Amino acid sequence: MNNGQEKFLNFILERVQEDKLEEAKVMLLENFRKQDEDTFTQQDIMEFIPKMLAILKPEKIAEVQTVMNQFSSNTNH
Repeated sequence: MNNGQEKFLNFILERVQEDKLEEAKVMLLENFRKQDEDTFTQQDIMEFIPKMLAILKPEKIAEVQTVMNQFSSNTNH
């Protein structure tokens, strides 16, 4: 995991519902693996975002959506 991935992981985990932490971590680590293998696609992003938003603390959704939108626009796949 690179430094950017670690920062994103920590950012998200701080905003996830307490009982969904492990689920969030698994999703994020899978996406990071795909990024490292250069197999992470726009389709992966489109599947990831709604799943992640569903397990966030309600008061954190808008903040995380902003960051995810910035992230997805910077992905070249």
